[in-house]
Amino acid sequence: MSETFDPADYRDLLREFLKEDMGAGDITTGTLVPADRRARGELIAKAPLVLAGIDVFLEVFRLLEPGVVAEIARKDGDELGVGAIPARVSGSARTLLTGERVALNLLQRLSGVATLTRRFVRAVAGTGAQILDTRKTTPGLRALEKYAVRVGGGRNHRKDLAEAVLIKENHIRLAGGVSAALAAAQRAEGQAKWIEIEVTNFDELRDALAHAPDVILLDNMIPAQVRQAVEQVHGGDGAGEIRIEASGGITLANVREFAEAGVDWISVGALTHSAPAVDLSFEIEPA
Repeated sequence: MSETFDPADYRDLLREFLKEDMGAGDITTGTLVPADRRARGELIAKAPLVLAGIDVFLEVFRLLEPGVVAEIARKDGDELGVGAIPARVSGSARTLLTGERVALNLLQRLSGVATLTRRFVRAVAGTGAQILDTRKTTPGLRALEKYAVRVGGGRNHRKDLAEAVLIKENHIRLAGGVSAALAAAQRAEGQAKWIEIEVTNFDELRDALAHAPDVILLDNMIPAQVRQAVEQVHGGDGAGEIRIEASGGITLANVREFAEAGVDWISVGALTHSAPAVDLSFEIEPA
């Protein structure tokens, strides 16, 4: 993973997470563990996974104790087998015990997103289709979850509502139809990176093509319909500049069918809203 990632950018967020978990203080650790006790924690993969968020994991402990010592053996994007030890952390026993749950929750969540994304990316390898995420993210964690998607080899769709115009079913209904919605959106051209519209049938597709948006999203179509829609788009004037996206009802079992139908993008909400947390443990021993 070559992308620059600075966990310091998320310190305020991590402080809020620690505050939520600690409340008025960790009374169990404070009661049982002497303040001068030192310890060492070992992070262990309990199942195959793609690592994502190791620097955020360590930053949680650094916020509690700036002097903690970390030995990092693996980086984000690495695939770990059962028993792999991507990092060790040494510091106050109280620090490791108090920060363990927040740090581990985040690492398990982000690695889960990266692991599922990698599976989707591999499923479409060689087709030319790219796997994209959606805005179906956990409130407060969007930037981190979208980072995890990139770690897994996927691409990010819109980061927020201001980045692009994406006209969906409710917009179309309230704007008065596909043509009316696109005509209005194109009056605002220049304010967004691209204009995209969702279509659910071939009548809507025909109306959309008349306005030549940057992207057409084929929503909840089966692969055979997607292939027919792709042929229709590619047969139009200037259609080579229109990207085609498929979304809705896409799983690991059928994603390659959608990719082979000729789309450019496949957006999968499950990458962030349904990715299971991976199995990692943090085993702490006296130093």
